Order: sequence, then structure tokens, then C-alpha cells
Amino acid sequence: MRRRAFLRGGLTIGGVAFLGGTDALVEALAGQSCKDRPAGELLSVVPLHGATPRATPFGQIVGGPGLDARRFADLSRLEPGRLITPTREMFLRTAAPAALDPSAAWPLPIDRWRRAAKPMGAHLIECSGNTDPDNFGLMSVCEWDGLPLTHVMDSLPPHREAAAVLVSGLDHPESSRSSHAGASWVLPLDAVKQTGAFLAFRVNGEPLPADHGAPVRLVVPGWYGCSWIKWVNDIRLVGPDEPITSQMIEFSLRTHQPALPTLARDYQPPVIDLAAMPIRVEKRRVAGRIEYRVVGIVWGGDRPVTHLQIRFRAGEPSTPFPICPAPRTHRTWSLWEYRWRPTSPGLYSIALTAADPTIRTRRLDVSFYVRRVLITDV
Repeated sequence: MRRRAFLRGGLTIGGVAFLGGTDALVEALAGQSCKDRPAGELLSVVPLHGATPRATPFGQIVGGPGLDARRFADLSRLEPGRLITPTREMFLRTAAPAALDPSAAWPLPIDRWRRAAKPMGAHLIECSGNTDPDNFGLMSVCEWDGLPLTHVMDSLPPHREAAAVLVSGLDHPESSRSSHAGASWVLPLDAVKQTGAFLAFRVNGEPLPADHGAPVRLVVPGWYGCSWIKWVNDIRLVGPDEPITSQMIEFSLRTHQPALPTLARDYQPPVIDLAAMPIRVEKRRVAGRIEYRVVGIVWGGDRPVTHLQIRFRAGEPSTPFPICPAPRTHRTWSLWEYRWRPTSPGLYSIALTAADPTIRTRRLDVSFYVRRVLITDV
């Protein structure tokens, strides 16, 4: 049966009927629960990788300067007490333009806005091009200080037919081998309020680094990082016939646009759907037996979830399991774990999906975030 049909219909185990998504079904199928279980002795950490494993340099810029610059975050190091990405380890997609001079006169009243800034909480930022299967490291969670965009919009010159706000940033003057010049995004007025978009001046209690948008960047919680405009130098209200920007064109496929519209009002919000993936596999000895503890993260969507499904080989049925403790927010990422005893050595492809079939998971549906692991000892 198809996964969604299976979950809607439920099943019978030992003469007892279970409905999809209930805690009873989760424990009956998975043998997992939220009760404390012995962690056992950590023997080693088994590497996760993509189809062609390669060493990923973390914490350093690779790819080239400017628009080609990339820095990957090492997600395998996440722990319950280490869920905020240190500023120096934040992922990077595009380094600061050579023309940037934050000390020079800025075309926006940055100092006045900065004095009104306040803590805006922790939020996840993910690059829409987060496709490297060896790490999927183009995302981070940081704490931000800023000013709601609605506050700034109240002081903008009025527009008789205002339907959206155009936020632009200083950018590199020429396109590169990996990206186009030009950085701006059009946000519908209702989206500004719904997302809680804000202008950020500090990250993790520190002034924004130049590579991360100093002196001010846009933050749009729940949207991909391509809309989080860096080096903001212009904000203005626009009408309903505002065309899409070059930035919106470049990232149209990566933000799941069904077609490329000409007007910004027809551009679908670049929201991050519910997603999940493993970040490390720990080999442990528990009660004299080898057991593997798969540790992963879940993020995105429009609400926290309490259950996921996991499978270890393509074509095999997925097994539901609870997330413990249950996430309190979908604005960041949350850790989960799954206790696993593979039946034989071999190469496994670990894939996650939602346990609730009504939740949209466009990337998981096309096998994003799948990680491979080679098991040699069972």
C-alpha cells in the first residue's frame, strides 16, 4: 500500500486495530518510546555521506570569492545543549561585496533603527540550494536582535496602491559562475505580518559580521535564505504590478515555484516545508549487544510535529517513531533519535518523512536529505 493510504487506513496487530499517527501505533511498529532507555557505551561514530563520499571542509570559505563563496556548517556536532550555531560557524552563501564599507554613510537611518532593536529570538536560516548530500550544511540556527519590518514600513513614503514591500541590498556588480548579480525581494504586505519579518542588526549578541549582512539584513522566519536580503540599502512600498526581481528569478526552481511568473504578486512564498534528516550514527553497546543510535534534526513546516517516519533502504516501508522530547517550536531545529539494530552489514540509505500525511514535505517527497551509512558490525 502507498504510505499515505496505509496511514489513513491503519492496520491490525495481534487482533488489535491501530489508527495511523497514534502513540499506540508508533510503539507497536517501532519499539520506540519516550521512556528513558539505557544509552549504553559509545563505541564509535559511523560517518554519514552522500553517494560519492568526500571530505567536507567545515569552518572555512570554499568555492571562491564573493558570489561563489560557501562555508558549510558541521551539523553532526549538534547536541541538546548546543543547538545555537556560533557566529564563526554559521553557514555562508555569498561573501561581502568588495565595495561594502559599513563605516561609510548608509542610505538608511541605521543608527536610529538600531537603538530601537530588541531580541527577536532564535530562527533557522537555510539556503534554498542546500543540496550537498555529504553534509547538507547550508543552514544554521542563530539568535537575532532587530526591528520588526512593519515598524520601518510605517515611516516609508506612502504609496496609493501599496501591496508589497521591496527590500534591496548592496550586491556584487557582476554575475559569477554560480550566481547572478542583484539582491532584492518583494514581500506581500500580509506576508510581512504573517512571518514576523524583521531587520537584524545583531546575531548571537554580536554585531552582524560583514559576510552576514552588516550593517543590516532582512530576516524572514520560515522562508529560505534567498529572501533574507543582506546589506539592506533600500526599502520601499510597491504596487500590485511590481515585477519579480532577478533574485526571485534565480531562485524560482529552488523555492518550488510551479512556473516563473512575471509579477511578484504571483510568486509563491519561499517557505521551508517540514524536513528531517540524520546528522550522525552512533555505534553503542547496550546490554551486551551492538545497537546504533541514529541522531537527527527536524525543522520547517508551519507547526511543531511530534512524530516522524524513518526507513533505511529505498522501497522498504517506513517506520513511525516519536520525537522525544516533543519540539516546542518550528522556528528552529529540534533533535530526535532512533534506536536501530540492523539485521545485516551493508550500505543503508536513511530517509525521513512526516508521520502525518496531511503535512507538506515537498523536498522529502523527492528524496532530499537522504544520508548513507556503511554498517560493518551487527
